[in-house]
Amino acid sequence: MSLSSASSVVVEGGGVDIGKLNKGAGAKKLLNKGKPPVLATTQVQFCKSTTTQVHIFGARQLRNNRPPPHALSFSGSSSSSSSSSKVFPELNQARTTVTQFEQAAFFFKGGKKPASKLIRSAAAEEDFSSPSISLVQEEEESGSAMVMEMLTTTTTTFHRDWEDPMIVEWNKRSAHVPLHCHSSIEGALKFWRERSHVDSRAAKEATWGDEAVVESLKSANFWTQGLPYVKSLAGHWKFHLASKPEEVPHSFFNPGFDDTSWGYLPVPSNWQMHGYDRPIYTNIVYPFPVDPPYVPSENPTGCYRSSFSIPSDWHGRKLFVSFEAVDSAFYVWINGLKVGYSQDSRLPAEFEITKFCHHVGKENVIAVQVMRWSDGSYLEDQDHWWLSGIHRNVIIFSKPQVMIADYFVTTEVEADFTSASLKVQVVVEGPRELVANGELSQYTVEGGLYASWPFPDDIEDDSYLPAKSAVLTPQALDGASIGRHGHAMLTGRLEQARLWSAENPYLYTFVLELKDPSGVVLDCEACRVGVRQISRRFKELLVNGEPVVLRGVNRHEHHPRLGKTNIEACMVKDIVLMKQHNINAVRNSHYPMHARWYELCDLFGLYVIDEANLETHGFDPEPWIWPEHQLTLDPKWSNAMLQRMINMVERDKNHTSIIFWSLGNEAGYGPNHEAMAGWTRGKDPTRPVHYEGGGSRTVSTDVVCPMYMRVWDIVKIAQDPNESRPVILCEYSHAMGNSNGSLDEYWNAIDQVHGLQGGFIWDWADQGLLKEGKDGVKYWAYGGDFGDVPHDLNFCLNGLIWPDRRPHPALQEVKFLYQPIKISLNDNAIEVWNRNFFTTSENVEFSWALSGDGVVQDSGPLSIPTLSPGMKHHFPLKEGPWSLQWEKCYSSDQFLVLTAKLCRPTRWADAGHVLASQQFNLPILKPLKQEVLRTSDMPSLVLTHSGDKINIKTAGIGGWEVQFDKSTGLLDFWQVEGASILLNGPLPCFWRAPTDNDKGGSGLSYLSQWHKCGLDTLTLSHCTSFEFKHICPQLVVVTVIIFMEPKGEVPPPPNVSESQSGDVVQSITTPTALSSSGDTGSENQPKKSRIEGLQTATSVHFKVEVEYKVFGNGDIMVDYKINPSPKLSPLPRVGVQFNVEKQCGEVEWYGRGPFECYPDRKAAAQVGIYKMGVEELHVPYIVPGESGGRADVRWVAFRTRGAGVGLLAMCGPGSPPMQMSANVYSIDELNQAMHNEELQPGENIEVHLDHKHMGVGGDDSWTPSVHSQYLVLPKPYEFSIRFCALTEDRSPTKLVCTQLEEVITK
Repeated sequence: MSLSSASSVVVEGGGVDIGKLNKGAGAKKLLNKGKPPVLATTQVQFCKSTTTQVHIFGARQLRNNRPPPHALSFSGSSSSSSSSSKVFPELNQARTTVTQFEQAAFFFKGGKKPASKLIRSAAAEEDFSSPSISLVQEEEESGSAMVMEMLTTTTTTFHRDWEDPMIVEWNKRSAHVPLHCHSSIEGALKFWRERSHVDSRAAKEATWGDEAVVESLKSANFWTQGLPYVKSLAGHWKFHLASKPEEVPHSFFNPGFDDTSWGYLPVPSNWQMHGYDRPIYTNIVYPFPVDPPYVPSENPTGCYRSSFSIPSDWHGRKLFVSFEAVDSAFYVWINGLKVGYSQDSRLPAEFEITKFCHHVGKENVIAVQVMRWSDGSYLEDQDHWWLSGIHRNVIIFSKPQVMIADYFVTTEVEADFTSASLKVQVVVEGPRELVANGELSQYTVEGGLYASWPFPDDIEDDSYLPAKSAVLTPQALDGASIGRHGHAMLTGRLEQARLWSAENPYLYTFVLELKDPSGVVLDCEACRVGVRQISRRFKELLVNGEPVVLRGVNRHEHHPRLGKTNIEACMVKDIVLMKQHNINAVRNSHYPMHARWYELCDLFGLYVIDEANLETHGFDPEPWIWPEHQLTLDPKWSNAMLQRMINMVERDKNHTSIIFWSLGNEAGYGPNHEAMAGWTRGKDPTRPVHYEGGGSRTVSTDVVCPMYMRVWDIVKIAQDPNESRPVILCEYSHAMGNSNGSLDEYWNAIDQVHGLQGGFIWDWADQGLLKEGKDGVKYWAYGGDFGDVPHDLNFCLNGLIWPDRRPHPALQEVKFLYQPIKISLNDNAIEVWNRNFFTTSENVEFSWALSGDGVVQDSGPLSIPTLSPGMKHHFPLKEGPWSLQWEKCYSSDQFLVLTAKLCRPTRWADAGHVLASQQFNLPILKPLKQEVLRTSDMPSLVLTHSGDKINIKTAGIGGWEVQFDKSTGLLDFWQVEGASILLNGPLPCFWRAPTDNDKGGSGLSYLSQWHKCGLDTLTLSHCTSFEFKHICPQLVVVTVIIFMEPKGEVPPPPNVSESQSGDVVQSITTPTALSSSGDTGSENQPKKSRIEGLQTATSVHFKVEVEYKVFGNGDIMVDYKINPSPKLSPLPRVGVQFNVEKQCGEVEWYGRGPFECYPDRKAAAQVGIYKMGVEELHVPYIVPGESGGRADVRWVAFRTRGAGVGLLAMCGPGSPPMQMSANVYSIDELNQAMHNEELQPGENIEVHLDHKHMGVGGDDSWTPSVHSQYLVLPKPYEFSIRFCALTEDRSPTKLVCTQLEEVITK
């Protein structure tokens, strides 16, 4: 029901006077500022003899002490001036019929003598339709104006704050640094000692399943422990989800509301993670129609209720409530009274609640209404899950009447970097009267800087206090205070300063005290502070004068069970993993993180880009033809955008780890961004500004920060003499599934080109959510798995780690390329380069190991002098301690591995942790003389023929047997001692299960090209020639020519000739073309090619010539000649595929490993002999595809458990190492499954041995991005593979030291 011009209003008194909001003169000033348009007019009957006209106005927004969004103006007079004292008491019997107000201000103009003041009621009526108004009689001069705030049950009738970009908050306090409300210096130092007592052991407590719900509540409460004036409200709140704001239960915020039918929801949490509503994942598109500032009428709205009590020792202090993050917009009530409104789902909203609370001895009811969608949602279109609710902690805290409200610590390092000056800007808040009278200048602030605690902190004395490193000169507050605030500037000097960097994150503790005129400490605040300086010079960003290289990642705030809610141990886990993998920088993408995250980055040492909660990517539909629709060009959105920047900077300004302020991400570029940049530079000139939008080179960014720019393009910018800013990639190497190919090319450029200073990989963790399937099995869900529409499928799975923080194989490549100690071999000399900028190699120990053909020959420590930061050490290769062993080692391959490890533990790793490792392929000084297996010494072979089958086996009982199929030209089986070791093959293979990168690019993608060529349906269409020769009793040679075509494209069968020599075998001439089902085809089945522009199916094939040499000892040498059509696209692979029995599931190989690696992502994988079960080779990417490969494989063996029979495959003479994969899941299975849990293992193990395998790419995932040198072009290839049967007396390491005798077969 809305108010109309004909409404009749009766006002009821009887409320509780809780103080004046404003008095006459102040109210007059508000009225005199100019009245907004009248929204409605009505009549109010105060009593039988008094009537007044009411005008309802919209109110303009004022920053401080403004009226709410709408006002009611009361005008009129009483029946007689002398009766006023009788009139107003009678108002106790009056009653209002006004309904569905939001908060409003009432301006009442009385008669000549009497006037009244309308004030807030202490409690609203439980009857939704009749909220009460309290009136208190007061004699004032004629014409005085009075103000009152009226609370009602709904927020929708007059104004929808969540659909007005001009209203981003009301009654919310200005942003500031986190306040901890310490009682003393000793208490502050004890708190920060406990807060800093965290190391890698805490990461082991990280939880990722259902148990995380409890742990999140524990963490929320843990973060307030030790703070006497701070209380966490984390716990299980009463919760009800309405379909829209209009459907919220009437008066649900009133203390007496009956919520017994409601459920419970943990706070903090996202309600979608607890069975309410559904998660939605989109990358670019908004999940609702784009019509800013409006959002869908169906707008899920969460109603929360809880209660709290005020501790007795808080009596007389000011009270505050802080919501650390709520998504997306919310109102809050205390004891039925509306307190305020806020939006911005990643930053705190703080309200003073002193006048709303029952102070001691009585429960206070807190109620919150959270809208899922608001106009703020248009500014929060980050590539992440849309989740709602109170997802960070809610706290209440108390402060003295005169309090420290904010402080900003800055340091300036002297030119010699041995001392520093400190400045602290302090804001003190007090009562207006105190400020107005100038009494605030009698208060003083004092500050001290204390040394850090040792690591590890093994001091048992709990009362231990660190030494004071610097004293800041006490200052009285300035006498020019305005409003409720006074200011002071503390200064000090720190001699022999220990500087902070990501390498040496030394933190002091700054403690600030506020004292009253008598010297009594009223308030105390403290934080950890690092001394460091950010500056710039030509093409360089400097930290403490050094051009640090940022080896970074982007990180979303994501937990697979909790969504956006945080756990202490999980944040520590992320940081520990980053540090252990040589990551030194993180970009908060794309919003401010939990406040504790910054403390941990300060403590462990990470360089941070702090990014405003701003992205409007949905306004960029490709090809970006509507730039005028960008919100940054609209002045109505300027305040909303600017406030997000201001609030982030104000909260996080004291965190040393932050080296950049970022204006947001993918939000276009315009004047609103320029305003954000201007304010930020003015507020904090000590840090540069970062923003990629607008082309990454606008005036609003102090660094060139492109995303996904190719290597050659960033080199061009770095070498541009007119560009003075460094190039730092804000996003690069898109880690979607099996990805991150050619990462080494970026780092080769960064290491060599001045002006390139690093980058941030996209991104850290796969953002899958834990979901239970119909079969009860839990899996990682992505877009669409919750029935969410629209959605962007698995584009949220771009991480270097799985949602539960298990590393992807690509993280090993990152660790290798980011390693702080770089070891290289150039011109027969070893170079050891300490790439750190501030740390010596004192805590590093070096070692070496020499191997021959995969077997370690010798190893030991390596003496390297302590290297200063940036220092290089060289010594000749032949002078290393390995030289003697190297000279006398006989082998085909020799590798030297040099390793750098930590000597002593750090906060993030134990002693012995590997920092860096490098493998070198050494020249062979003494080649291994392989044993030649003479054919004449081998057992004789018996060849039999039956129909299309030809069997070859050793003479006598037992041994081995192989069978060929003349119609296919393939081996049917290979048995050893009655056990099958090879099935169905080896079949030439040119297809792989597509990766996410293969799919990227729509019609231009590799997958689209492969589909057009029919590579996904290739089958062996026909065998045009099958010849076998019994060269000698110990050798049979089988030569075949086969053709492979897309399925269903069967050419006319050619004539087949069979010849034989040696044994007499009948020659049979039959058609051998195969239909799509594998049956014998007919001559009348040609079909049109699927390749555009090609005339016939016979022009789109692979012609494969195969020669099998079957030796009497059981070895088979297979030579391949591959001739693809030159009109084909680049190929996924060129190799062979076959099956082995599942019993042969123990895989041993000599090649790169132990982890997955591919031709363009193998720098970290070292060559060695590795052994795994076939199940371990599978890499369980959330969306299956090509995976589990191992590069540069010399040989691979498949054996039954316990080293029984099996199969060995090795590169033939003159053939390079192979790409190998083995999996219980077939290519077809990997291609069809949408989740790893859907995979069904086959009956056998599918093996792929590839002569060539295309790279995985990863410059991005939406264009074909495999670098040219890693493409497999459609041209002729030749290679050979030697297969050997394994038995207990035939081991792989012995067989690879032999070679077959060369024989002439033609």
